[in-house]
Amino acid sequence: MSITTIPPELVEHILLECDPLDVSAFSQTSHYFNSLINHSPDSHLWRLLYLQYFDDRRICVNQLGLPSYQTPSSLNDWKGALERRIRARTVLNDLTKCRKEERCEVLETMVEVIRNIKPVSSISSDDLSQSIVWATSTIRYSRILEHKLWPLSPRELQLRAVLHTHYGLTLQDSKRWRHVESRAFVYNMRNYKDENDFGPFLMDGSGRVNWVHVKAVHHVMSMHIEEVDRDGDDNGGEEFAYTIYQMSLAYCHSVLSPTVGTQEQSDWAGVAGRWIVSFAFCDHRELLSKIPHPLDTSIFSDPDFVEVFRSLTVDLVITSISPSSHPDRPTLHFSGTIMGTGDHVMVGSVQVTPDDCIRWHFVSGEQGNPIWSSEGVQIGGVRSPFGVLGSWTTVFHDEHDPVGASWLRLAEDNRIDQCT
Repeated sequence: MSITTIPPELVEHILLECDPLDVSAFSQTSHYFNSLINHSPDSHLWRLLYLQYFDDRRICVNQLGLPSYQTPSSLNDWKGALERRIRARTVLNDLTKCRKEERCEVLETMVEVIRNIKPVSSISSDDLSQSIVWATSTIRYSRILEHKLWPLSPRELQLRAVLHTHYGLTLQDSKRWRHVESRAFVYNMRNYKDENDFGPFLMDGSGRVNWVHVKAVHHVMSMHIEEVDRDGDDNGGEEFAYTIYQMSLAYCHSVLSPTVGTQEQSDWAGVAGRWIVSFAFCDHRELLSKIPHPLDTSIFSDPDFVEVFRSLTVDLVITSISPSSHPDRPTLHFSGTIMGTGDHVMVGSVQVTPDDCIRWHFVSGEQGNPIWSSEGVQIGGVRSPFGVLGSWTTVFHDEHDPVGASWLRLAEDNRIDQCT
C-alpha cells in the first residue's frame, strides 16, 4: 500500500506527532503532501502544530494588555509564525548557524514570544504560558545571552538585554566579576542625565527604554533576593540550575481579571493597591572620590564594600487620569502614604513610552516636600507580578547626588479586584 493512499486525516494525525522541521521536510517529498500540508484553506495543520508549543494567538495580549494580533493576516499566519520561531530555536541551539542578516531578526522573534502571551486572571494563578515554558527552555540551553562570537550592534545589545532581563539569572550572573560590572553601571553617576530623565532610558532624549541599563538594575536587585553561589568564578561551563523567582520569565504574564476588558479602563495598569518598593544604595561619598577619573570598579569587589537593600510598603490610589498619545492607555496619576513613616508620601504617574513599554515615575518625601525621585519600567505584561525595575536619585538632580536601583511590585496579599 502506498503512503499516498493513507487517508489525509490520518496523515495529519501522524504529522502532529512530529517536529515542525520534520513536517516541513516531509511536505517536500511530493506535490500531494505539499498541497496537503501547505495549501489547506484554513492552515489548520500549522495551527495545531503551533498550539503544541505556544499560546493560542487568538487570546494573547501584548505587554500593554491589548490583543497581540489585531488583523486577520497577522492572527491567521500560523505557518509563518511557527517557521520564524522554529528558525529562532535552531539558531539558539547552534549559534554558528546564524546568518549575519538574521541576527536581529532571531532576537526580535524571541522577544515577540515572551511579550505576546496569554494573560492570567490573578497574580497567584499557576496557569503557566506554553510560550514562556518554550522560551525558558530554549534560552536556558543556549549561549544567546552570553556569546562573543561576533560584535553586537546597538540594536542587538538592546534586544539581548530585553531577553536577559525577562529571563532572569544566568550562570555568568553568578560570577563576582559580572556582579561588579552591573554595580559599576548602576552606581555610575555619568549614566544619569537630563537626556535620559535620570532613569533607565536612552541618552537620545526619546524616552525609549535602555534595556542595557534595566538589565544591570535587574542583576543588582536579584542578587539581594535570590540565593546564588558567588564562589564559582572558575566553575567553567557546568550546567547551571535555572532559578524561577519573581524576577524571571514565569512572572511575566499580564494579569487581567475576567470581568475587566482589555480596552481603556479607569486603572488599566493596576496601580491601586498595596505595593512593596525596594531600593539598593551604597555610600556615594566613596564613589565621589572616583568621579574625576574613570570609575574604579575594584571598590565593588572589596570585601568591605557595603550595599544596603531596604523595602517599604505603600498603599496607592488613583488621583486622576489624563489623555496620552496612546488611544487605549491614558496617563494614570497616583499617590500613596508610605506605611510606618508617618507623613511620607509617594506621588507619581504611569504612562506608555514611545516604544510601547510601561513607564512609572514617582517622587517621595515628607510634609509635602519631595526629596527622592524614581524612574522605572514595568517588566512583562501589564500588572505582571514581575514588577517595575528602575533607578532612583534626588529630585534636585545635582551633579553629586546619590543614585541607586529600585524594584516596585505588588504585595502578595494584593488581589486583582483591588486594582480594578
